Amino acid sequence: MSEEKNTPRAVEKIKQTGAAAAPSLFTLGNLACGFFSILSASQGHFAKAGWLILIAAVFDLFDGRVARMLGTESEFGVEMDSLADAVSFCTAPALLMYFMVLHQYPLWGAPIACVYACFGVLRLAKFNTMAHAGMGSKKYFSGLPVPAPAAILASFAISYSIMQAGGNNLKMVPVLLPHIYNLVALAMLVMAILMVSTVPYAAFKAKRNKKMSVWTMLLLVVLVVLLIRFPQDVILIVMSAYVLFGLLAVLYRAFKGIKIEK
Repeated sequence: MSEEKNTPRAVEKIKQTGAAAAPSLFTLGNLACGFFSILSASQGHFAKAGWLILIAAVFDLFDGRVARMLGTESEFGVEMDSLADAVSFCTAPALLMYFMVLHQYPLWGAPIACVYACFGVLRLAKFNTMAHAGMGSKKYFSGLPVPAPAAILASFAISYSIMQAGGNNLKMVPVLLPHIYNLVALAMLVMAILMVSTVPYAAFKAKRNKKMSVWTMLLLVVLVVLLIRFPQDVILIVMSAYVLFGLLAVLYRAFKGIKIEK
């Protein structure tokens, strides 16, 4: 009799355990992609390494949402997510750029990659500290979130590899890629500084009260179509615009004498 009474409770406990484990599976997928990205970059498979970082970003996009949907958010999940991000979005892109570009500069190539990775980890620590203190905002991130520069570097590696292989890129992108290649070190330093800065970047977490305009919907449709055809190029352009927009917004407000909330 006791076994029959306990069976429904045991089943419910198993369901709860499975629900709690679901977000962690996404986080582990993120971490695994970061690990194999590093391995691929060290073997010279730069496009593959880039794709793995972008797949890691997809896992990272869903783990928190799955946890909130299932009501299984926890401090353990937050800490685990940050550790996975440190590998996939700090270490992996830094090493990808080192093996692809920065190794050509023995004096300062490795230090720049190291600075990028270290500043990314500092950004994650800062984010966690602010979240625990209840200082986070649904509208803005304080500093550049680590997936954005990681996506830029990953998509650049993919686009450049496709161009070298004679594949198809979005028009004008092949013209820009050699210049980006020569400026990778500078771009990494700028993005590293932005990650630990207080520059506000849109978080896109707040609920929209206004309906999208026709032009906005049309732009999204065009982006989706281009994303299907040239995913690496669209990600490179969109994420670069995201980074630049944050900088331009700060410069504009500073020029106008408007105080920026931190």
